[in-house]
Amino acid sequence: MPHAAPSPEDLAHWLARTALGDRAAFERLYEATCSRLFAVVLRIQRDRGLAEELLQEVYVTVWHSAGGFDAARSQPLTWLTAIARNRAIDSLRRAAVRPPSPAEELDADALPDDRPGPAELLQRALDRRLLGLCLEQLAPPQRQSIALAFYDGLSHAEIALHLREPLGTVKAWLRRSLQALRSCLDGGA
Repeated sequence: MPHAAPSPEDLAHWLARTALGDRAAFERLYEATCSRLFAVVLRIQRDRGLAEELLQEVYVTVWHSAGGFDAARSQPLTWLTAIARNRAIDSLRRAAVRPPSPAEELDADALPDDRPGPAELLQRALDRRLLGLCLEQLAPPQRQSIALAFYDGLSHAEIALHLREPLGTVKAWLRRSLQALRSCLDGGA
């Protein structure tokens, strides 16, 4: 029988105890969150071996930074997910800027430059701004449910549990929010 997901209060308590150097609390925190955080890292860093190494780095960071967690500013799982997500993204950036091997250097001149040009960068910035404006038009619970689904990768059931709302309500929020965003983005705000 699977264990119930730990409450945000449990996670916050374990983080507070971890900040004090409590290894047992850190172990409970790890057991309760490692599979979810591994999924977040693996979604970004597809190399399973690297993802496992990054997960270790995430928990080293948590061990050293647990004192910086502020329950008034974010939910524990959101804070942990942000650390995992940032660590995974940083690994992709590091891989992108590593020096090329001699074989890659020979082929580099023959390849077209895949970097976006000024026009594409401007369009991306405009798209981000428009998305931000469209998101601001949503009610706070709908905006939060969209963020939990798309940035944190939570399922409908996990969002319902996180927001303490009925599953049907969360599904309706997400469906209506996506329709509103699509309409707003198609209309240009």
